Amino acid sequence: MTASIASPPRRGGFTFKQFFVGHDRCGMKVSTDGVLLGAWAPLPTTRRVLDIGTGSGLLSLMLAQRLAAEVAPFEIDAIDIDLAAVRQAEENCAQSPWQGHFNVWQQDLLTWDTSSRQSYGLVICNPPYFEHGAAYRDAQREKARDSRTLDHRSLLRKVAELLTDEGFFSVVLPTQEAEHFAEYARTTGWFLYRQCDICERAERSAKRRLMVWRRCPTKCSVECLVIRAEHGQYSTDFQRLTKEFYLAF
Repeated sequence: MTASIASPPRRGGFTFKQFFVGHDRCGMKVSTDGVLLGAWAPLPTTRRVLDIGTGSGLLSLMLAQRLAAEVAPFEIDAIDIDLAAVRQAEENCAQSPWQGHFNVWQQDLLTWDTSSRQSYGLVICNPPYFEHGAAYRDAQREKARDSRTLDHRSLLRKVAELLTDEGFFSVVLPTQEAEHFAEYARTTGWFLYRQCDICERAERSAKRRLMVWRRCPTKCSVECLVIRAEHGQYSTDFQRLTKEFYLAF
């Protein structure tokens, strides 16, 4: 879902309350999925975050705003396989109020030697999900969406190497893909901590699912978020979750 809440005119991107996200040079544009994930994901106690497939840097910027509000040191690493996306994310982060807190670089997660890296308290990802054969005219956007570029099994395996024992792994996926993702995650030592199904309207079935996974046994909380209320206006729950970011709220 592409973000549709109006922002003041500024070409090539999207303006939030505290930062601007240029997205004209990367495959993944600012989307409602991404905004919901960035606003909903739990904050880590270790203050170290990894943003996988950062694209424009949206998730990194949202988490920086939330972490900065707690007035404590934090560090966000952001990686992407696409050089154009990396350069755009670097630019967006450098122009934000938290420019000294980001490390952005081009990196294929699957070939990343993580043996010398410190662990992360939160790994966040808006991962690729469409299967072979889906049609996209834009090759850059196709790479960003195609699960052949980063399949979910490899993603889970690599994140397990990077996460602290008490850390969180937060993702958003279409509901059907989320079911497949969850099935494999459970068989490889992951435990679902939080789940939120996203419905455009109350009478419609959920199209997206936000999830938080952990490596330690945990109880799971399940919720549902409806984006639009009865007459088409944004729901109270949606506004409450995103009000620190969207100018309209």
